Amino acid sequence: MSDHFAIDVQGLSKSFGHKRVVNALSLQVAEGEIYGFLGPNGSGKTTTIRMLCGLLTPDAGSGTCLGFDVLSQSAEIKKQVGYMTQRFSFYEDLSIRENLDFVARLYAMPNRKQAVEQGMEDLGLADRADQLAGTLSGGWKQRLALAACMLHRPRLLLLDEPTAGVDPKARRDFWDEIHRLAGQGISVLVSTHYMDEAARCHRLAYIAYGQMLASGSPEELIAQSSLVSFNVKDDNPALADRLRKLPGVQQVVAMGNLYSVSGQDGPLIAQSLASLEGPRFEQAETGLEQVFIQLMENVQDAPP
Repeated sequence: MSDHFAIDVQGLSKSFGHKRVVNALSLQVAEGEIYGFLGPNGSGKTTTIRMLCGLLTPDAGSGTCLGFDVLSQSAEIKKQVGYMTQRFSFYEDLSIRENLDFVARLYAMPNRKQAVEQGMEDLGLADRADQLAGTLSGGWKQRLALAACMLHRPRLLLLDEPTAGVDPKARRDFWDEIHRLAGQGISVLVSTHYMDEAARCHRLAYIAYGQMLASGSPEELIAQSSLVSFNVKDDNPALADRLRKLPGVQQVVAMGNLYSVSGQDGPLIAQSLASLEGPRFEQAETGLEQVFIQLMENVQDAPP
C-alpha cells in the first residue's frame, strides 16, 4: 500500500431537510488499500459514498478524491471512479455485451469494442456475452456490475454493499478479485454487513448516525474494544439466559451446543463461568462481530 491518499476528506456533512445524515466525517484511504465501511442501516454510508464519487455535493467539509476537490471538481472525480450501487442497475432485457457497450458509450470510450471484450474476459463473462442480464444469477450479476465499474480503468472503486444477497462462493470469488485489483494499485472503499468480508479489509471504519465511532485495522479494533471472549460448551438450550445474567457478561451468542460469551472484565467472567456446574469453558479469540455489536449497543439510544 502507498502512503499517498486516494481519499482524503475532513468534516464532510450532509443534511436532507432537517435531518443530518453525515456529520463532520473525516476519512483517509491510501492508494492500493481496501477500506471497509461498516455501520447499521441509515448510518450515512451510502450518502458518504455518493459525496465521494461526485453524485452529491457536501453541505460542509473539504478534501480530495484522487487529488480532485470534492466540492468543485466532481466531474473529474466521476471520470476516474468506479461506483457499484446496492441494487443491480443494468438493463435486464439486454445482453452482458450490450450492457457493457452502453456503459462504454456513456464514458465516450474511443476503443469501446476492445474495452468491452477485455472487460468480459477479465471477469470471466466472455462465455456468457450474449446472455440476457435478467437471466443471470446474483453472482453473475455481481460480476457484470464489477466489469462495468472497471470498464474505464478507474483508480478508485466505491462499492456499496456489493455482495448483498449473493451466495458464499460468489462472495469469496468477488473478494479474491478485489484483492487482485488492490494488488494493481487500485484503491477500494467498500461498505458491508458481513464480518468475514470486514476481516479481509486492510482497514475499517465504523459509523453510526453519520459520525465515525472507530477506525483502524481489524486487529486494532479488536484490541481497542478490550473485549475478552470465552467459548462455553453445553447442550442445554436454556443456558443462554443464565449466561446473560452472570456478572461481567455483556454478550452471549448461541451456536448449536456452543455459546460465545464476551465482556471487558475477563477475570470476572471466568469466575462467573467457573461457578456454573456442568458447562465446560475456555478462553477464545474475540472477533469483529463482538466488537461491532458492542459499538452498536453503545449508540442504540442515540437520537436519529
